[in-house]
Amino acid sequence: MIEVKNLVKRYGLIPAVDDISFTLHPGKIYGFLGPNGAGKSTTMNIMTGYIAPTGGDVLINECSILEDPEEAKSYIGYLPEIPPVYPDMTVEEYLRFVTELKGVKRDERKKQIDMAINRTRLNDYRRRLIRNLSKGYRQRVGLAQALLGNPQFIILDEPTVGLDPRQIQEIRRLIRELVITDDTVAPEDKPVVLLSSHIMQEVSAVCDEILIIAHGRLIVMDTPENLVARYHTQDVYEIEARTTEENLSEVLAPFKEMATFEFDSNDMPEGVSKLRLTFAKGADVAEVLFKTLAKAGVPVRQLRAVVPTLEEIFLQLVAKADEEYAAREEERMKEENRGNASSEEDKTEETADDAEDTSAEEAAPEEDEPNEETSDEEEKEGGDEK
Repeated sequence: MIEVKNLVKRYGLIPAVDDISFTLHPGKIYGFLGPNGAGKSTTMNIMTGYIAPTGGDVLINECSILEDPEEAKSYIGYLPEIPPVYPDMTVEEYLRFVTELKGVKRDERKKQIDMAINRTRLNDYRRRLIRNLSKGYRQRVGLAQALLGNPQFIILDEPTVGLDPRQIQEIRRLIRELVITDDTVAPEDKPVVLLSSHIMQEVSAVCDEILIIAHGRLIVMDTPENLVARYHTQDVYEIEARTTEENLSEVLAPFKEMATFEFDSNDMPEGVSKLRLTFAKGADVAEVLFKTLAKAGVPVRQLRAVVPTLEEIFLQLVAKADEEYAAREEERMKEENRGNASSEEDKTEETADDAEDTSAEEAAPEEDEPNEETSDEEEKEGGDEK
């Protein structure tokens, strides 16, 4: 189990990671999403021990990445966005080198290498120079090195970026297989996989749960199904029919009290109208709509229910996070301005007090200093009198 506890990372006064906490369980693949600059890379770098946090901690199998980094790192397999491979080595030579770096026992190295090569389908390329491999196969080599040492926490940073569609499908299948093991493996011994990606289709196809981060804060953590259900607050239907907008509106007039009508026929072929109907949640009217149109003799090209996609939900959540961040920044600036104004008032009062002290000193009468010449004359006169 991986526990991220109140993680904070600041660069000066700017928080790259702002008090993030979450728990990752064995046998699951987690999608880690966020816009550029959200703090994903910083969070993953802290979790791998590459950089130190300003505050908080990461526990990997109850082992602190701060207090015992060597032990904690032994549980981690990491595939960066650019695979850390050496092009002048063969696949097998490189994997043997990685087993040495990871401290795999000598008598277990061959078994570990064979396992990684088999799982990533690299059997036919094990003696091939890495420089001669395609990008997709280099990515497989990077994934193979992440599997060495039987890590219980596997971090994959944009593992399919730059690959062609067939390679993407293959890498996704390999990722799914990371947590699919035989029944002899106890659930708690299965690995945890954290996958960073910008491709919503990939996250939906591969991940069991999704974490979305924005402006350094975790804004949601849930399954894709629950997210869609949570934000599917209205029933929306799109209709494409071979008729005019006026006729389509007239035929569907009985639904105007139940739904909002929105025509969007600009991109439609000539003579085809497109209408978007939005009902309250739970309005199962698809069949009734179709029958109404059929009865009126309106040729229907398409009638479909529109369900919010993960991409739409992501954009909605990030937009809300942007608004909240802007409000926080506005309040922070106001507080800073109030503080500056207060400092200026203090300085003004100090200056006024200094001016008053100076005026008082200038107004006070000066004491006459004794005149040395007069004193000498007085002494002489006193002497003569004697």
